[in-house]
Amino acid sequence: MGSLRRSAGLLTIVTALLVLAPARAAEKVDLLLVLASDVSRSVDADKFELQRRGYGHAMSDPRVIEAIRSGTNGRIGVCFMEWSGVMSQKLVIDWTAIGSADTARQFGDRILEAPRSFTDRTSISAAIDFAMAQLERAPFESPRRTIDVSGDGTNNSGRDVTTARDEAVAKGVTINGLVILSERPLAWNPEHTNPPGGLENYYRQNVVGGPRAFVIAAQDFNAFGQALINKLIAEVAAAGNGRIANRE
Repeated sequence: MGSLRRSAGLLTIVTALLVLAPARAAEKVDLLLVLASDVSRSVDADKFELQRRGYGHAMSDPRVIEAIRSGTNGRIGVCFMEWSGVMSQKLVIDWTAIGSADTARQFGDRILEAPRSFTDRTSISAAIDFAMAQLERAPFESPRRTIDVSGDGTNNSGRDVTTARDEAVAKGVTINGLVILSERPLAWNPEHTNPPGGLENYYRQNVVGGPRAFVIAAQDFNAFGQALINKLIAEVAAAGNGRIANRE
């Protein structure tokens, strides 16, 4: 009986210590970045491979690593998602702290190895909403949160994209855009990839927003990788108040 009382007493003490113990502080990073990649039906297999290679190689580019290391904490938190129609969003790679060439290379390799998630319509609004959910559950702490949306067409599924954008911006999140321009419009829906005024202007008016928000255009999928490198450098350097590396 005495041993039972002693065991119960020890359990009570241990429980109390666990309750009173302070929560472990989240790791500080210079930026929380959601990479949101368009895999809608307008992105055919060849374009998908070019886009994937662009993401995979851009993460470990020496200029991107230099920008990351120049920040106050010398690291950023990144996750990678793919999106398409209103019900088609997937977290491909969960939150990862990147602060070295090794961690960046490992993250890029995982992007290259993952299978394609969807081939559906284009819901930029649902992509923003899904990205916001990932930011809310991030295990890192940062004063800056950014959603990096790449796409080759307009929002044609789900709720109004400007509403999703405005709600995210109101919560202090910056949304940047990387538009992939199409020389030839889609035969079945020409204004999707080539809207009046151009896709770059569409993103500027409807998708991007928040502090220092910007749009970078890739002239085609072949130019996607270099455009992404330039974009990552600008985002990371702005977050860390560091020096922006040579973007040529």
